[in-house]
Amino acid sequence: MLSVPASRPNAYTGSPIDRADTRRNDAEWIAAALAHPETLFTPVWRSRSLMKGVEDGHPEAVLLTGAAAEAVRMAGGPWAFLGMWEQRPVFAVDCSAAEDPLPLLPEGMGGFTDLRQVAGLLPPGEASVLAHARGLMHWRTRHRFCGVCGHECAPRSAGNAMQCTNCNAQHFPRTDPAVIMLVVRDGRCLLGHSHRFPNTAMFSTLAGFVEPGESLEEAVRREVMEEAGIEVGDVLYHSSQPWPFPSSIMLGFHAEGLSDDIRIDPEELQDARWFTRDQLRDPAAHGFSLPRVDSIARRLIEDWLEQTP
Repeated sequence: MLSVPASRPNAYTGSPIDRADTRRNDAEWIAAALAHPETLFTPVWRSRSLMKGVEDGHPEAVLLTGAAAEAVRMAGGPWAFLGMWEQRPVFAVDCSAAEDPLPLLPEGMGGFTDLRQVAGLLPPGEASVLAHARGLMHWRTRHRFCGVCGHECAPRSAGNAMQCTNCNAQHFPRTDPAVIMLVVRDGRCLLGHSHRFPNTAMFSTLAGFVEPGESLEEAVRREVMEEAGIEVGDVLYHSSQPWPFPSSIMLGFHAEGLSDDIRIDPEELQDARWFTRDQLRDPAAHGFSLPRVDSIARRLIEDWLEQTP
C-alpha cells in the first residue's frame, strides 16, 4: 500500500503561542498580566471570533489591548490564559452574555465570524490561536458544575482547569479523539455522504470517534466496516488536526480497502461510493463536491491525488 506523507501543515496547527504552563498557577503574575495595557485578548462571542477584513476576502484576527480589552472583560464571561505570543501574554475571554458585543469596542474593529468559514484564508498561526480560544471558552461555559457531585466549580490554573467547590474534584478540558480515513483500493477511494452534511452534494472521508479500549487502527477498521461494510487491511498514519468545534482532534489515516461491495449503515450514511482519480480532480463535472479546504478530510484526498498517477 502506498504511504502518503502530509504535504503541508493542516489548518489550526502551527500555533505561535508558547503555552507557558508554569505561569498558570502564579496568581501574582497572572494578575499583573491581566492589568498590563499591552497584554493581548482574543474575544469569543457565541463561538465566533473577532476578525476584520472578512468581507474583502482577507481576514485577520483582531486581538484587543488596553481599554478595548477591559470593555469586553466587563461583560463578565469566563477567561483563560492561553500563553505567550512574542513575549506578550495572551488571554481568551468569552463575551457571549452581551447581546451585541460590538458597541463595547472602538469603531473599525471588525466583527465576529465563524472561524470555520475563513480559516483557510487567515495568516499562518492565527487560525490556531483563534481555535485554541474558541475550544477553551466552549469548555469553560459548558462545564460550570462538577460531574462527580453536581456542585458549582471554580476556575483554577488561570482558567485552564476547574475545581469543585464541594468535593474538590479537579476537571480539565477534554479532547475527544476521532479517526478520519481515506480508504483506497485499486486506484479508487471511498467517500461517503452523511445525513448531517449541509451541502447535499458533498462526499467526504469516513470518520468516527475512538471507543474505550480501542487502538486507532482498530477504530479505523471498525468505523469503515460499520458505516460502509468495507473490510480494511493496512492503516497508515497521515497527520492530525485540532478540531475544537467543539472539542475533538482528528487523527488522519490512509487505509487499504480489502473488499469492493459497499453496504452502508443508513443511520450513518445516506450514500457511499468509490471515486476514481479523474472524478476527484473535477468533482463539479461529475455532480459532487469535496469537503471544505480547511479540513483534514480534504488534505487526505489532495495528498493522495498528488502522490499517485
